[in-house]
Amino acid sequence: MREQKDELQSVAAKLGVGGYQRHVLLCTGPNCCTPEDGMAAWEVLKKELKDRNLGAGPQACYRTKVGCLRICCHGPTMLVYPEGTWYHGMTAERIPQFVQQHLVEGKPLEEWIFAKNPLGADQ
Repeated sequence: MREQKDELQSVAAKLGVGGYQRHVLLCTGPNCCTPEDGMAAWEVLKKELKDRNLGAGPQACYRTKVGCLRICCHGPTMLVYPEGTWYHGMTAERIPQFVQQHLVEGKPLEEWIFAKNPLGADQ
């Protein structure tokens, strides 16, 4: 049991878990978008985060590819935590602008947001 925990902690440390400021979850379909559109957006998201050095540091952002965020229309759907910002239509073409404005500059793109659910916000 201890060996498993040590291995998990080692992997988490290598990934920088504990140092991220944001977590981006991107649905890659097949219900909100085609798998091709979802994967194209995913590949651009990975590249943009790497190119802008957002894997570590004060603006570190973790990314997760998911099969469904349960908003099965007008995708690819994206969710950004901890602010809980829900985006629609996050195609490969939109990703660079999203990364620059939301993740780098801290200015969410209101015209693409359809819901907000911040974590830890007073209800």
